[in-house]
Amino acid sequence: MEKKRISVRTVVAIGIGAALMFVLMRFVAIPSGVPNTNLNVASAILTVFAAIFGPVAGFLIGFIGHTLTDLTWGGVWWSWVIADGVYGLLIGLFVKFYKIEEGEFGITKCIIFNIVQILSNVITWFAIAPTLDVLIYQEPADKVYLQGLVAAGLNSGVVLILGSIIALGYTRTKVKAGSLKVE
Repeated sequence: MEKKRISVRTVVAIGIGAALMFVLMRFVAIPSGVPNTNLNVASAILTVFAAIFGPVAGFLIGFIGHTLTDLTWGGVWWSWVIADGVYGLLIGLFVKFYKIEEGEFGITKCIIFNIVQILSNVITWFAIAPTLDVLIYQEPADKVYLQGLVAAGLNSGVVLILGSIIALGYTRTKVKAGSLKVE
């Protein structure tokens, strides 16, 4: 049985995606009013990269990008790092449905993309991250579930608007299969 390897293109995308996520999380975060919860455009980048490069890239971009951000703030909050990785993985699992790379990302695919990202945001930020906060750090449940609910809502909104625009713009740069004709 032949092993499936990660392409050089995907490795480069992981590096670029994690770096972009770090810079955006670190320097372009807007406080939400709920402690330790920000409106973050980095979620759109993670989502689009995962939707193009798949679950392994999505997980690694989320995990590495969030870890680097937390390291520069003084300590890694593993529950949220893991959640960002899982979020990227979940988005990437549906890569075949989006068809961004194939240049076929239109309204229908955009709707699928946004249904998947909203469900993934709810799963990771309202279920996984706060539950891990309670289990790992013994944080008060009411506090962390509020943070998770706010994070899920903010991330869903950012991806709905900015992520959709980025994905639509990127897919416009792709040539659709069968669209070239011999003259």
